[in-house]
Amino acid sequence: MRDLGAGFGYLLKGQRWVVRHGRRFGFGLLPGLITLVLYAAALVALAVWGEDAVTWATPFADGWASPWQGLFRGFLTAVLFALGLLLAVLTFTAVTLLLGQPFYENLSERVDADVSPDGAAARSDLPLWRELWVSARDSLRVLVRAGVWGVLLFALGFLPFVGQTVVPVIGFLVTGFFLTEELAAVAMQRRGVDLRARLTLLRSRKTLVWGFGTPLGLAFLVPFVAVFLMPGAVAGATLLARDLLGEESAADGATAPGAPGGRPGTEDVTR
Repeated sequence: MRDLGAGFGYLLKGQRWVVRHGRRFGFGLLPGLITLVLYAAALVALAVWGEDAVTWATPFADGWASPWQGLFRGFLTAVLFALGLLLAVLTFTAVTLLLGQPFYENLSERVDADVSPDGAAARSDLPLWRELWVSARDSLRVLVRAGVWGVLLFALGFLPFVGQTVVPVIGFLVTGFFLTEELAAVAMQRRGVDLRARLTLLRSRKTLVWGFGTPLGLAFLVPFVAVFLMPGAVAGATLLARDLLGEESAADGATAPGAPGGRPGTEDVTR
């Protein structure tokens, strides 16, 4: 349970960091605002024309008697909008990070330098276009994994009692896990940690990841909140990434778990 609280602590520390560095917080809002406008327009279009799309896709139901035709198509319209909303939640972070890649990279470096005992921060040797390509490719691979979980949980949602109690909880945990992966990737990608190694690290300390990502995922469900929390989420994920990689932080005054003398095994994963 200590890791659960530590994960939530990193989320709070990240928000405090950007508040203390107000200029970076202001610039960090722009990518999120642009993404929010694009997603809001897509969801509005889905709400307006979703029923027409369902009608076009189900011509076999044209001859059904009332009320079965309306109930069937109404259910499919609701499912379509729910899937669109889920997709928006799962991809919002990836799209925002992609649009704001240069800023978030710089913000993450600043956090690293601020908490590093020697004031140094890891830097990527890749050109910007290459970083954008790697980020987009990895985000797509993560989205596919998240989509498989989404379809599975959606199907399980029809089970009596379990679908209304256990499945939503699992859904939030899954969302929190992949959300954390996307955010921590900013710091880890600069260190040359690939997607497979990142997932291995995150799975090794799931409660830490859930403590960070699950409350953040819940907060992201509230309109506009994701925009204001994104800069601090990147800062907090950088601190979390340092913990996972066993890097010492000046604020800790001690070697983090996984560093030499800490929990073994982390170094091998990142090679």
